[in-house]
Amino acid sequence: MNKKRFIILLIALIGLFLYPFHGADPINYIDHKSSELKTEKVPGEYWLNWLYNNPVGELSLDAFVKRKALSEWYGDKMDSPESAEKIAGFVKEYGINLSESQKQEFTSFNDFFYRKLKVDARPYDKDSTILISPADGKLFAYTDVSKQDFIVKGYKFNLEEYLQDEKLAKQFEGGSLIIVRLCPTDYHRLHFPFSGTIKQENKKIEGDLYSVSPIAIRHKVRLFCMNKREYTLLNSDVFGDVVYSEVGATMVGSIIQTHISKTFEKSQEKGYFKFGGSTVIMLFEKGEITIDQDLLDNTSKGLETAVLMGETIARKKQ
Repeated sequence: MNKKRFIILLIALIGLFLYPFHGADPINYIDHKSSELKTEKVPGEYWLNWLYNNPVGELSLDAFVKRKALSEWYGDKMDSPESAEKIAGFVKEYGINLSESQKQEFTSFNDFFYRKLKVDARPYDKDSTILISPADGKLFAYTDVSKQDFIVKGYKFNLEEYLQDEKLAKQFEGGSLIIVRLCPTDYHRLHFPFSGTIKQENKKIEGDLYSVSPIAIRHKVRLFCMNKREYTLLNSDVFGDVVYSEVGATMVGSIIQTHISKTFEKSQEKGYFKFGGSTVIMLFEKGEITIDQDLLDNTSKGLETAVLMGETIARKKQ
């Protein structure tokens, strides 16, 4: 650690005691199945609020927390056999349903974190014109990425900046955008939302590792274009070309791609995240899909919708 970072860390630690964080707006969302308004229980909520809403906390955020080395270090800790001791408390605290899991005993916290579910745990509509959620998480949906404000009013999603590909950005201009945010309490395997083929292999873009929690997004609205990310260009006879992207975040040890074939089936596994909450972003060409109205209505109110992998979220536009 160089002298400058040591001084910043020291100031941040002192600031933690001198300038503690006192309250923040809760993270509310709509449950897709029940339509109930609920409040998210966020692991590490106090620390996230302190980092993103406190001037002293921001010093440590920019000096250490967003950096790859810290997340890799913590990811290694979550791979250690000792980390398995944290599982029981985490399951109890956040009400994790382990009856869905293929196994009940785990060798590390990460082994539990990216656990596989039983085959019938996430039912889905097999109709080829139906688009399903690729993951468990909380969803925002936009019919036109070029015109509608993105999560925080006044900020629009910059396709070229995100994709770092001018030609591809023009192809998806005016298209639909679906964002599924996975928090640490979610099932963390990722799946294909339709059947199709891989048109362009996975592209990796280096970047920072800011949190993707709404607590962070409220403060740094550009973070999706700042964070480490990767994406694959998919093709479907029904939905056309689709960008399927994974975004890294603080304490996400790795984005693991497990699918190796050029073709894939609806609901088939694509990959998984190691420890930490993160995000799947999907881009659809203009005029290809009709997003379910309740998802659009909730998004327009600034509310995410909690969905499970396999739940219907859109369909082929007629």
